[in-house]
Amino acid sequence: MGRHKKLINRTNIPQHKIEAIARCILPDILAFYDSEEGQREFAEWKKQREAKKQEAKTE
Repeated sequence: MGRHKKLINRTNIPQHKIEAIARCILPDILAFYDSEEGQREFAEWKKQREAKKQEAKTE
């Protein structure tokens, strides 16, 4: 696996609160991307991203 960049918290929100929120919403995010709807939306997002990359190359 590649190395991960350490994110820097540049907000007024304490890091422990950010982590608590992340722990609460992560299961819902994972469940969404495991669902059929989430898979479809992710595939569409990847298509749009690839189209933008191709468009940028031709400019």
